[in-house]
Amino acid sequence: MVKAKYQDVLDLGEQLNIQDGKVEVENDQLKVWGTAATQYEKNLLWDKIKEIGGDEPSDIMADIKVADESVYARHTVKSGETLGKIAKHYYGDAMKYKEIFEANTNILKNPDLIHPDQELVIPNL
Repeated sequence: MVKAKYQDVLDLGEQLNIQDGKVEVENDQLKVWGTAATQYEKNLLWDKIKEIGGDEPSDIMADIKVADESVYARHTVKSGETLGKIAKHYYGDAMKYKEIFEANTNILKNPDLIHPDQELVIPNL
C-alpha cells in the first residue's frame, strides 16, 4: 500500500538514474536508499516525497546521498535557452545567471552567448 502511494517517487528515481537504489517496505513504512548525481536531483526527489506525504512524512524513510557535491547541477543547454532562464529553473531567480556565468568562464566568454549542447555547471549557492 505505502509503496503504491510513493510510486511516483520511485518512478522519478528511475528517470533520474539514481545509483545503488534500494527499496524495502517494513511495518507500513517505505524505506528507500540511493545516490543522486547532484544535489538538484536529490532535491527533486525530496520535493516529490513532500508533495505526496507532506512536509514530515512518517510513512517513508529516504537516505539519498549525492555523488558530486562540488556542483548543484549540470545542465546541457537547449535551443532557445538563456542563462536567465536556466537560473530561474534551478534557483527560482533569473538574476542568478551571473553565478552560472562565473562558474563557466572556462567555456563562456559572454553571458549573452550560450549554445545548444554546451554542458554548464550550475554552482552551489
